[in-house]
Amino acid sequence: MQVTKTQVVIVGAGPSGLLLARLLARARIQSVVLEARSREYVEARIRAGVLEQGTVDLLEEAGVAARVKRSGLPHDGFELAFDGRTHRIDIHRLTGKRVTVYGQTEIQKDLADAHLSDGGTVFYEASCVKIDKIRQASPRVGFVHQSIAHEIECDFVAGCDGYHGISRKAVPTGERCYYERLYPFGWLGILVDQPPVSEELIYVNHERGFALCSMRSKSRSRYYLQCTLGDKVEEWPDERFWIELRMRLPVELGKRLVTGTSIEKSIAPLRSFVAEPMRYGRLFLVGDAAHIVPPTGAKGLNLAGSDVNILNRALVSFYRSNTLAGLDAYSGTALLRVWKATRFSWWFTSLMHRFSDDAFAHRLQLAELDYISRSESASRSFAENYVGLDFN
Repeated sequence: MQVTKTQVVIVGAGPSGLLLARLLARARIQSVVLEARSREYVEARIRAGVLEQGTVDLLEEAGVAARVKRSGLPHDGFELAFDGRTHRIDIHRLTGKRVTVYGQTEIQKDLADAHLSDGGTVFYEASCVKIDKIRQASPRVGFVHQSIAHEIECDFVAGCDGYHGISRKAVPTGERCYYERLYPFGWLGILVDQPPVSEELIYVNHERGFALCSMRSKSRSRYYLQCTLGDKVEEWPDERFWIELRMRLPVELGKRLVTGTSIEKSIAPLRSFVAEPMRYGRLFLVGDAAHIVPPTGAKGLNLAGSDVNILNRALVSFYRSNTLAGLDAYSGTALLRVWKATRFSWWFTSLMHRFSDDAFAHRLQLAELDYISRSESASRSFAENYVGLDFN
């Protein structure tokens, strides 16, 4: 067995894990990153692409914002489509802020390229990862890489390995509390190399179900349809998808839709999930390891960025000033923002999706959407949550 030491072990080489590693490296704090999958697998995952300004600022702090600023698409607003019409929420006028459309896949590549080129350590395809002694001053993380057993002694462990990872499971059952809401539908997503139907995102409430018109660039579009949990991807050939999407769009938008052959298609279930606390001993849960939100409003990656920001500053404070105050406050501070974003994602999901064939419930949704379209204060509240609350 190879035994080594570092300051922070980061479990998971997704965006939150690599972003934390980059920030720590710039503060001269050592870290080792472990990832169960291959680099190719991690970089091929299709995920969200709407970044809050706080996330863009954090990428800049980590030294990986060049491509975001060069290729990202700044958005000053978005459209709500309902009852056969559209209404634009001017987020920049209402809040003074913007969001940026830039695919998580590209962020993943930017982070990995920068970290590895600077000599950062990432063990891809690490198996049998085990986190031990997290209540002690020097936790241990064991794993197997290329048939060689390793053990790393460290000061802290950051669990950035997602909802299905091992980090959260390292917290004893009696020390953790879960809050969860499962939704009775999923999102069928399609990626196509065609220009988007609009320069801004369009969220659609329709009697046939929710739809979202999004993009990854000026020439690559991402579209979603609400589907049942029993639907299968193979049941949705491209032609059926485009027909259904046009049916849910207002007529004029449907006429502008440019269709094409899909280059990726998948179905994702929706859930809201929060684990408390986000810290146990010297283990800190980050991003999807601690919380999941439905993709409506694109809060998942941005919440992970907020967690990374809080934890990074707490770790820097510990190593520079030998104070545990920031680390002790991590869970409580992070959860304040997590629950607000969870509330917004739940509300937006409830507003835009069909939960049943209940016509009364649908009329209430339309009434609320009409109220938002006519009320400055309601629109401002919506916009404030959409652009993201300030990073702590």
